[in-house]
Amino acid sequence: MPHVRRSRPWQLPERLVTSEPLVLGRRSILAGLGALAASGLVPRPSEAAVPRNPKWTADDRKLTREDLATTYNNFYEFGSHKQIAKAAEALVTKPWRIRIEGLVEKPFELDVDELLTKVELEERIYRHRCVEAWSMVVPWTGFPLARLVELARPLGSAAFLEMQTFLDPKTAPGQRAFWYPWPYTEGLTIAEATHELAFLVTGVYGKPLPKSMGAPIRLAVPWKYGFKSIKSIVRFRFTEERPKTFWEEVADHEYGFWANVNPDVPHPRWSQKMEQPLGEAEKIPTKIFNGYAEWVAHLYPDLRDPVYFR
Repeated sequence: MPHVRRSRPWQLPERLVTSEPLVLGRRSILAGLGALAASGLVPRPSEAAVPRNPKWTADDRKLTREDLATTYNNFYEFGSHKQIAKAAEALVTKPWRIRIEGLVEKPFELDVDELLTKVELEERIYRHRCVEAWSMVVPWTGFPLARLVELARPLGSAAFLEMQTFLDPKTAPGQRAFWYPWPYTEGLTIAEATHELAFLVTGVYGKPLPKSMGAPIRLAVPWKYGFKSIKSIVRFRFTEERPKTFWEEVADHEYGFWANVNPDVPHPRWSQKMEQPLGEAEKIPTKIFNGYAEWVAHLYPDLRDPVYFR
């Protein structure tokens, strides 16, 4: 179960924490195209250039150092600690099949390579806030989840989108822990899934998404706690009933379906008022909806109801 890490081996002096936007430009041409590169179908640089969306820049925060963001995170399939990057390299991401099913006009399956031919990639700088009270700011490359919903052509009765990660206990030792409800399952309402902020990620820092961060395709919903941003997705299922998510099944009194960031609603075991940015010495105040309130607050009918914030 998620827990607060007391020691901070990743912290560096402030003077060594450098902002990366100035050096990312020339590296952004291959962001999010890991699957295509692996298949040998790398486009010409002019075709592969990925523009940065100027609307999503997180200008109030420093960009987190790449070596910290890509090596310190949760991926319970490979262990309940943060240093899972080496173990995650065992994940085979080529080929990678994705199933679209449930309440859609016609269920179908496709490879991530094929999916990438149907979308336009862009770069967005998002804040990411973990329920454990650490945070980072990273440049994701990908495309709006709404585009996948459009391709799926869900029926009018579809009210939720359920997502699942891979299931391979031979490769992922964490999945041998029988007390967890594998495969990892997450869900959003259709309104959340089609919101402009909901983003399917295929790259980061101008490079293909590393396996430790959920290659080859993961979700980023930046107004919610990080566990909602499911990694290494293999299935999207449209449903009329709200899905039971992984952490709800494990501990629904601590981790609910909505998981919107709110500094005034504490976790049962710690406060959420402050957060610790990776690589920085000082904690900072946490913002409601992780700083995205003006775009998403309207999705929730009663902001005084704590159910929306766990």
